[in-house]
Amino acid sequence: MNVETAALRAADATSPTAGDVLRCTDLRRSFGSVKAVDGISFRIGSGETYGLLGPNGAGKTTIISMVSGVLEADSGSVQVDGVEMHPGALAAKAAIGYVPQDVALYPDLTGRENLLFFASLYRIGRRQARDRVAEVLDVVGLTERAGERVEKYSGGMKRRLNIAVGLIHRPRLLVLDEPTVGVDPQSRNAILSSVERLSSEGMGVLYTTHYMEEAERLCDRVAIMDLGRLIAEGTPRQLTAQLGDAEHIRLTLDGDPARAVAALRELAPVTGVTGTGDVVDVLVPDAESTLPRVIQVAAGHATVRSATVEEPDLETVFLRLTGKRLRD
Repeated sequence: MNVETAALRAADATSPTAGDVLRCTDLRRSFGSVKAVDGISFRIGSGETYGLLGPNGAGKTTIISMVSGVLEADSGSVQVDGVEMHPGALAAKAAIGYVPQDVALYPDLTGRENLLFFASLYRIGRRQARDRVAEVLDVVGLTERAGERVEKYSGGMKRRLNIAVGLIHRPRLLVLDEPTVGVDPQSRNAILSSVERLSSEGMGVLYTTHYMEEAERLCDRVAIMDLGRLIAEGTPRQLTAQLGDAEHIRLTLDGDPARAVAALRELAPVTGVTGTGDVVDVLVPDAESTLPRVIQVAAGHATVRSATVEEPDLETVFLRLTGKRLRD
């Protein structure tokens, strides 16, 4: 990204826009000598799903903690629905529905009883609470199971109910921190469908995930982070267009992938290589002409079980920018 493009993106990220539910401006937070978040700016509009992607240690959790008011920034600002966020900002916090990675439910209560309890914490009246409970149960697809105790729910059902808790007070911004980790395919699809529905109804969504296909399905815009900095931002199509002629070869190897990775990095015209387990991803300008040489070099250090040419996508963008896969 050149200086002019970066400046335009930064200006767009911080410029007030009608309907913004979240604006983060030049956020910084350090832990000792480690800069966990180093000058991050972005905004989320009403009805927009914004994906925050990055490898482990990129700073995503720190950003979510500052956005939700759990952690105070060293400098910079967070505004939620036009209200400045800080640890004591009750009005700003009331505009957020935060759904953490860890399920926060009472297992000995039914799904409906859990939701009624959390509604009472928001001081929602009994009649209105019953209506709200019925609404959010419908959103997450748990109406038929609402009378069962949560201890009998599957992991996926618990995560869906966790999202319902985050929706009970009709927040302007829903923060979802890896909501599909460890869930079955049916529950995962139900969660993604729920997010799509909420976005279409005008709720802003901040979404983190380690599944690139989720970001491609859900997110209107995506930010890619690494080492505390935002290194790219745009729609999935805009980010993919930055690749130019780059193409993506994926190898599955037996033997010593680390030595194969090192050898492939020395191969012209390879522009990027990363390995996770027995999978090695290779970026090249022309996969058709380069594939035989890539296989030959890899085969000198490991057994090549499979080799495929992948369509350029967000995973390819992520590999080029960070040198890592999203799940690293």
